[in-house]
Amino acid sequence: MKTVHLLLRLLRWLPAVFACAAAGTALAQGVLVPAAPPAAPQDMLTRAATSVGIKRCLPAISRLSALTVQGSRSHDVLLDWDRKRPDAGPMFSLIGIQYPNAGVAASITAIPDDSGNCTVSAERISVAPFTCESVAQQELASYKMTRLLPNYAVYTDDKEPTSSVSLIDSPPGCLVVRRYVEYGWKDPAARPAGPPPAKR
Repeated sequence: MKTVHLLLRLLRWLPAVFACAAAGTALAQGVLVPAAPPAAPQDMLTRAATSVGIKRCLPAISRLSALTVQGSRSHDVLLDWDRKRPDAGPMFSLIGIQYPNAGVAASITAIPDDSGNCTVSAERISVAPFTCESVAQQELASYKMTRLLPNYAVYTDDKEPTSSVSLIDSPPGCLVVRRYVEYGWKDPAARPAGPPPAKR
């Protein structure tokens, strides 16, 4: 009889024992195993390009896209690529970007070449609620201006020969197009090929 009573008492205590053990395990895991840092959110263009099989120009695409959407609230992308040769043909994209007080459009293009490098271009299109003259005075004072049309001027800087800023008068504001182009882009993170082995 005493044995039965002892077993009953043990059975009543088992749930509490298991609960304490589980809590102790969770606590120990929290102390001994550092929490993994949350993964950085990937931009939509990189995700889209990866999903269709673009690899060769992906580092250039990712770098430009990350810079383009930095600080935005949200963004989405329209992608066009060579369905028959996704990793050997050109890729064109249009990105819609939402900021707290403005909307911006951007375009990123990547074209692989036979040498394994890529030609890339990026454009960022926004509307400034000021005249183009005031935008030029505030942001482009050191740039060289070339007038193409009465309402269209292109600004360049000799320090950045592959970039330009176009200002197009669109009263009451100014259409601003920032453009960047690079031929034969190489991934700066890629390891350079070592010298060929010496012949013996």
